[in-house]
Amino acid sequence: MGKAAIFDLDGTLLDSMGVWKEIDQRFFARRNIPMPDDYASAVASMQTGAIARYTIDRFHLDERPEDLVEEWNEDALLLYATAVQPKPHALDYLQALKASGAALAVATSLPPRLRQAALKHAGMTDCFDQVCSVDDAKSIGKEEPEIYLLASRMLGVTPDHCTVFEDLLIAVDSAKRAGMKVWAMYDQSSAKDWDSIRSKADGAITDFAQAPAIL
Repeated sequence: MGKAAIFDLDGTLLDSMGVWKEIDQRFFARRNIPMPDDYASAVASMQTGAIARYTIDRFHLDERPEDLVEEWNEDALLLYATAVQPKPHALDYLQALKASGAALAVATSLPPRLRQAALKHAGMTDCFDQVCSVDDAKSIGKEEPEIYLLASRMLGVTPDHCTVFEDLLIAVDSAKRAGMKVWAMYDQSSAKDWDSIRSKADGAITDFAQAPAIL
């Protein structure tokens, strides 16, 4: 009691980063543009509107950010609603934490309809007390700690009693700056940063069966 856990979705609770790789590949193929190797890592921590602006600027596209976002969301909605799976033992862990009396929140970059579809498909809809996004925090992305502080306020739990679960190095850094404990979840998309992630996090796991039973 009096403790909280704040979870990222993509790459942390959900084995979903491959979905975005497929969406990116479709996007660039439609425009006959070779997809750069660094694109996924460059946009990983951004919210969707910022990714659209970055993409338009980088590739000199004569398109509107809102149209890119809509295109990505249409591709993503089907995949999140039908294909994305939870990370191993994620649902069991959420249910155990909730039963312990801990407060649970999602802190994600996903827009509402994608996160709703993903949580429903994964059977996690009823696990969380609060759900927030970088847009709700009026933040440019997870390189800033605002989203974690917002989740803390929404749950009514002080930052020093919050534990964040994340897969990105930049997000681990931000959650630590927010004054929170951080556990890192391994995801293949950030494998190159895994040593740095482990060194900065309070703990590191590859499966939620390894996550702390007591926050």
